[in-house]
Amino acid sequence: MASPDPAQGQPTASLVASANHPDDDGFFKSAQWSADGTTIFTSSSTNKINSYILPEDLLSSPSPPLSLSPQGTIHLPEPTHAIAPAPYFSLQNPYTHLILTGATDHPLQLHHAFPSSSSPTREPPLATYPLIHAPTEAYQTPTALLWPLPGTHFLAGTRNLIAYFDASRSGRDSEPVLRIPTIPSARTNLKGGGVGMRGTVSALSVQQGEGVAGLIAAGTWTRWVGLYDLLRAGECAANWSVKGAAAGDGGEDMNPDVIGGGRRRGGVGGQGILQTIWSPCGRYLVVNERRSTGMLVYDVRVTGRLLGWLADRDGDTQQRLSCDVYPGSEGRGGFEVWAGTREGTVKVWEGVGRKEGYLEREWEWKGHGSAVGSAAMHSCGSVVATCSGAWRLLDEEEVEDGGGVRPMTKIEESELKIWSIKGASAGDDEDPAEA
Repeated sequence: MASPDPAQGQPTASLVASANHPDDDGFFKSAQWSADGTTIFTSSSTNKINSYILPEDLLSSPSPPLSLSPQGTIHLPEPTHAIAPAPYFSLQNPYTHLILTGATDHPLQLHHAFPSSSSPTREPPLATYPLIHAPTEAYQTPTALLWPLPGTHFLAGTRNLIAYFDASRSGRDSEPVLRIPTIPSARTNLKGGGVGMRGTVSALSVQQGEGVAGLIAAGTWTRWVGLYDLLRAGECAANWSVKGAAAGDGGEDMNPDVIGGGRRRGGVGGQGILQTIWSPCGRYLVVNERRSTGMLVYDVRVTGRLLGWLADRDGDTQQRLSCDVYPGSEGRGGFEVWAGTREGTVKVWEGVGRKEGYLEREWEWKGHGSAVGSAAMHSCGSVVATCSGAWRLLDEEEVEDGGGVRPMTKIEESELKIWSIKGASAGDDEDPAEA
């Protein structure tokens, strides 16, 4: 597999390793790298988390692509909306092999990434962190997780709330050390000072970069973005709705949805934020929505200022299609955004942040035969991991019993793939196993 026109100096993507989904009745939902870049963690529709250790000869194998198998599998009791590997994960240190999960109707759970093969089917978690709705005494479902460095604390998003936990304090009686309501209290509203956003917190990310404040960017299914300062007890620094920008209300220069070289008004659309991700410099915020044909880019130095958007995304689906960012090349400037589409293509936008308005993708390649749930860059810049899979409704002629409701079935192709990137925007050809 390669980009369309390598003769024009565009990068190329070569498949170096792959793995089919372990279960015939499921598919990969997401994939992400460990902190040290040696391992890939995947979550699946079958309520499992698989850990794949990459071989040392990943980029030097004489007969690629290599076949990958999971070295560890975690069986979860219920579906999970988010997982978070330890930010200090090191393959050489077993005590760092930890993954945080948030399953429906259960406390948050800390698991070992490589449970004993001789253990029962579902090994108990190493630690639990209850997130309780006090009036009903029911578990609140974690819909977003963030476990940043140094790893002593983590955050969980749920309905109208961000909970801040101390990782060292676990157990049935433990509580979040800080609860950050994302909606103003009734008393604050009566005083005229209500600032907030109502809805389920579906995305969390932390600002990084030299000289930045380390703000937390939260996104909701109700299409709001909020910036929170943990150094000030979770004070809300800013919040805004993305509805107007996504609908194309930012002026004609900001509106074009570029398809096939033409323009049509109406913006990029969207039905809920599934991901917020900061630029490597910490000055810009990319907002990724479900059922959207593009991704919004904001300049956070001016509250809620839309810088532009990344056009022609092809993400018009309810499925989570997550993206990743990487620093731009010295000659190009800005930063890069890597994202998959519902049809199996991986697209790359370069020079993001250098200009206002819409930005067309720089290059792309056909990586899969179904929706790309994740595109995750390795820190070396020359390797990217992608995973695919989705559900679809059976066609009427495929339904034998002639019943009323058509059942869903897994799209045939669900794979984890590792790609070597070579060319203009790729980093040095450094082996991830040695990074």
